[in-house]
Amino acid sequence: MRYNKIRKVDISNGPGVRVSIFFQGCAFHCKGCFNEETWDFNGGKEFTDDTIKEVLDLCDKDHVKGLSILGGEPMNPKNIEGTTKLAAAFKERYPNKTIWMWSGYTFEDYLSKQDVMKYIDVVVDGQFEIDKKDPRLRFKGSSNQRVIDVPKSLKKKKVVLYEE
Repeated sequence: MRYNKIRKVDISNGPGVRVSIFFQGCAFHCKGCFNEETWDFNGGKEFTDDTIKEVLDLCDKDHVKGLSILGGEPMNPKNIEGTTKLAAAFKERYPNKTIWMWSGYTFEDYLSKQDVMKYIDVVVDGQFEIDKKDPRLRFKGSSNQRVIDVPKSLKKKKVVLYEE
């Protein structure tokens, strides 16, 4: 598994100052994607235990509110093992910080069935659709995407939208 980049300071992918990791590889290839350089599963750098340590260490500052996991597609079967390992390690070390994740998969059809979701606080689900693009939307690129409160959704067994 591979990753594209780590942003040490990110204020656009979730609330507050965050550390973001962009996983490498996506099979969706959404038209108008802002991150086409992450599509190739063979691009980027190798994701290792040292990568996890680097991300966790970057989050070890009081002003960092959490971790954002993007792509590429972090929930692709080729990436899900590393995504889960990172999310579990993060929550073990920082139980009071949040994990936000973006995925082209939908919550009902795929995401809610994945073990990693027990570590995720908020997921933005659904593929980007260029004809529904709206730059005024908060935390998502197109109006078909949803910003979901994962713990509440798992508990109620139905999608509960995130409220700030």
